[in-house]
Amino acid sequence: MAPMFATSTVLASGTAALPALLPALVLVPLLTAVIVMLLPSKDESTPRQVALMGAMVTAALSIYLLTQFQRGEAGYQFEVQATWVADWGMSWHLGVDGISLFMVVLTAVLYPMSILGARAGHAPKAYYAWMSLLMAASIGAFVSLDLLLFFLCFEMVLVPMYFLIGRWGHGNATYSANKFFLYTMFGSAFMLVGLLSLVFLNSQATGRMTFDLVELTASQAISTDAARWIFASFAIAFAVKVPMFPVHTWLPDAHTDAPVAGSVILAGVLLKLGAYGLIRFGLELFPEAAHWATPVIMTLAVIGIIYGAIVAAMQTDLKRLVAYSSVAHMGFIVLGVFSLTVIGVNGGVLQMLNHGISTPALFLLVGYIYERRHTRDMNELGGLQVKAPVLAGFFMIVMLSSVGLPGLNGFVGEYLSMLGAWQTHRWWAVVAVFGVILAALYLLWGYQRVFHGEPVGDNDTMTDLKLGERGLMAAFVAVIVFLGVYPQPVLDRISPSVERVVVQVERHADYRAPKPPEAPQVADAPQHSGQAGEGEG
Repeated sequence: MAPMFATSTVLASGTAALPALLPALVLVPLLTAVIVMLLPSKDESTPRQVALMGAMVTAALSIYLLTQFQRGEAGYQFEVQATWVADWGMSWHLGVDGISLFMVVLTAVLYPMSILGARAGHAPKAYYAWMSLLMAASIGAFVSLDLLLFFLCFEMVLVPMYFLIGRWGHGNATYSANKFFLYTMFGSAFMLVGLLSLVFLNSQATGRMTFDLVELTASQAISTDAARWIFASFAIAFAVKVPMFPVHTWLPDAHTDAPVAGSVILAGVLLKLGAYGLIRFGLELFPEAAHWATPVIMTLAVIGIIYGAIVAAMQTDLKRLVAYSSVAHMGFIVLGVFSLTVIGVNGGVLQMLNHGISTPALFLLVGYIYERRHTRDMNELGGLQVKAPVLAGFFMIVMLSSVGLPGLNGFVGEYLSMLGAWQTHRWWAVVAVFGVILAALYLLWGYQRVFHGEPVGDNDTMTDLKLGERGLMAAFVAVIVFLGVYPQPVLDRISPSVERVVVQVERHADYRAPKPPEAPQVADAPQHSGQAGEGEG
């Protein structure tokens, strides 16, 4: 019998000098959480400084990961594998490719920015410990190449976010935290059943039990019908996390009542886990089933785009408006991914990154307004650009990036997603265009109500951003402009991995994107006379 616990290390080519980089990205924030809880100090300063230091070290490691990533490689890099329970095929298998690379960097960079952008207020040790644990679990999910390890990290994310919303939120925070937890647990229950079914059926077919994503992807040993039902169980879990219509209703409540940092991480990181899961586990593990389910999923994505935009336009709470805009924007991501074209999936992955930059920036700006005015009701706001022109300027730029203005980051991802959808499902692409128009209407309308006009009442006491807040927002805007003007470095790293996934779908589903119609050809003239002559000769 093989030993129950064993260890081994497998390194991707070209990264042999960096075997500990991915484990460090998970362990540094995990150790930071432990250190914060063990601190004797009860004031906010020390726990915040320790948490910020751990987050910045993790962010620096992620930037180093980005610089060392080999552009043009489609497979996993920095791969590390240590057997956990050999008899059950469980291992600590970590790796990144172009799809997960920018999700890791986004996660690692957003955490220190969220700590800098908002304070705990009360119970700082627990607050910063939960934030650090959330960071470790989020990165762990993005780098996991073992299904059970991914599931554990995917579920671990729920607990810190539940407490961040419930304990440090405001308004109806307890209700929103419970709703968030129950919705996501409901979806995760489906995924657990599907995960165990996949492993069991694969072991019956191959004679070997494994949770390894690479092995299961290569195996494709289960029947088509079984794959479709298991895909559905995974898709439900990820649809809740995205969230997609009609399982989206937890998101506006969670965003509205969460603390500012909670909304930043929820929008920037947690929603991406759902979209990432659809690509990594939906398309790769179940290529035929993904193609089979595409009409339903794209229909729900387009409904989410239009529904999210219409409901956003009906809001009076500025934060709730941004929350519903996330429902619409995530619909564009799913639309691109399930176009099952290279250009569409590229657009979906790029838009995951773009949404993870622009929407957290919007939530930070809404938080700055609430901190000064103690209200988010747009009926009570107005004329803020007179008293806070810098805040108004930053809000305008970030808002236009969410609209998809050319030259800013939101344009390229949305354009590629819709172009991919146009190649395979043209009517859905046409309908999605109306979502872009509606986004411009409700965001510009919201901006006008909050910032235009003359300040009256308490709005006359509004103050502008402080120096540190300006520096933080300037960093967001710099990335927004850079990705809008020059997205090619990101696409160069994403595209090879996306092509690998799309080829996997095409090979197993016998699916090809429709070709453009060819020009009609003129029929050749009949050759009867020639043939007759030949016969006579």
